[in-house]
Amino acid sequence: MSWFKNFLTSSIGRKLIMSLTGLFLIVFLLVHLVGNFQLLVDDGGQKFNEYALFMTTNPIIKTTSYGLYFFILLHAVQGFILWGKNRSARGNTRYAVTTSTNTTFAGRNMGWLGTIIFIFLILHLWQFWFQMKIGAVPLVSYGDEEMKDLYKIVAEAYSQWWYVAIYVVAMVVIGFHLLHGFQSAFQTLGLNHRKYTPFIKTVGTIYSILIPLGFASIPIFFFIMK
Repeated sequence: MSWFKNFLTSSIGRKLIMSLTGLFLIVFLLVHLVGNFQLLVDDGGQKFNEYALFMTTNPIIKTTSYGLYFFILLHAVQGFILWGKNRSARGNTRYAVTTSTNTTFAGRNMGWLGTIIFIFLILHLWQFWFQMKIGAVPLVSYGDEEMKDLYKIVAEAYSQWWYVAIYVVAMVVIGFHLLHGFQSAFQTLGLNHRKYTPFIKTVGTIYSILIPLGFASIPIFFFIMK
């Protein structure tokens, strides 16, 4: 199995892991956004609290969530390793003439964008997931069923202008990250074709705009309307 280990730790192997975990996280973002839209239902938070209860008690979802945490960490670690190797390679040729004609802002700054996203994820997990697990979350009852009122925690967080500002900026960064990562993942997997690549690029661009915009609209709505 040494060949397999050597492959996974090679530059190609690391890029493959980045692509596969990236595509998994791209799908997760869509699912997560659909769930977060429950926050916009005008029912005092019942739909969202019931959704959150299902997501935190269903054994299949809970098992999948552990895989999600692992993939996020793996994606981040591989990204930092590749970023460091690329910086070292550029450092060795720093006296050569370079050009950025065929690169984009997102492509040139994926390392920095990823770092900002990782820091935001830590803040986001602390604000919601960690509080849900060990924080003093108030309880709410719907009929005979009692559950944690996570809607109240979200509403309180989104009532603070600084958190909304951080959230919106983070979504802009995620948009740039997706803009490059979406197409790059397909390219690494060898799925480039002159017939299909323009379509993949178009879908990636639309996705990179709509998904972050959808996420950003929720805290903005709460801050303005609630």
